[in-house]
Amino acid sequence: MTASYALALSDTQVMITRCVRRSLRDPEAFFTALMLPVVLMLLFVYIFGGAINTGHGGYADYVVPGLIVLCAGFGAGTTAVAVATDMSSGIVDRFRSMPIRGSAILSGHIVASLARNLLATALVIAVGLGVGWRPDANPAKWAAAAAMIVLFILAMSWLAAAFGLLLRSPEAANAATFVLMFLPYVSTAFVPARTMPAVLRPIAANQPFTAVIETMRGLWMGHTSTGAAVGHEAWLAVACCAGILVASFAAASWLFRHRTAA
Repeated sequence: MTASYALALSDTQVMITRCVRRSLRDPEAFFTALMLPVVLMLLFVYIFGGAINTGHGGYADYVVPGLIVLCAGFGAGTTAVAVATDMSSGIVDRFRSMPIRGSAILSGHIVASLARNLLATALVIAVGLGVGWRPDANPAKWAAAAAMIVLFILAMSWLAAAFGLLLRSPEAANAATFVLMFLPYVSTAFVPARTMPAVLRPIAANQPFTAVIETMRGLWMGHTSTGAAVGHEAWLAVACCAGILVASFAAASWLFRHRTAA
């Protein structure tokens, strides 16, 4: 049993290394994933921020959690395209002819996605601090916010992997994940829900992205834009992310087995 676990771990490490190297060999997509959050941060803070009054201090203090969520949505599109490319290029059939566990192929994509998104998140936080973001969280709240980010990225990565397996081409997978990049705009990421048209307020206030954003905002800044308690938003965010993660993992696993069945 120990030898079996060691082999599975070794296979997964090989696939993780492959996916990370693949990301580095596509500098356009890699640097776009890193620079887009920086450009959006500067755009919203310095161009739009002066005209936006959130009612909770400076705009930089408000917008950082939303940009982190937006980055994860953008990174999910990259993961979906990578999975769809593997499934359509024939490389998975080549892997199946080798003594490599099938689960390691998906695990490699997920861990690489987590690494890319955490790097983008660190960059957003660094730039945010540079433009005036001033969180007042203690180390325990920082740890809780980090755990929330990791859970959210894992949920989005597995969802993206399921999209990549379900659709037959990288282009279709990229188009399908567009919704993951669009939904943060219809949340409390950039403006409070109360400032939106009446038809959009219920959507903005009651969706998983908002729960995640408000949890991070509450942990870092001590308050939410919705007026709800941080604990309430945190439980809701964890439940949403866990539900998406479990459903996406099950769907991706089934789709992978189905598409690679002899």
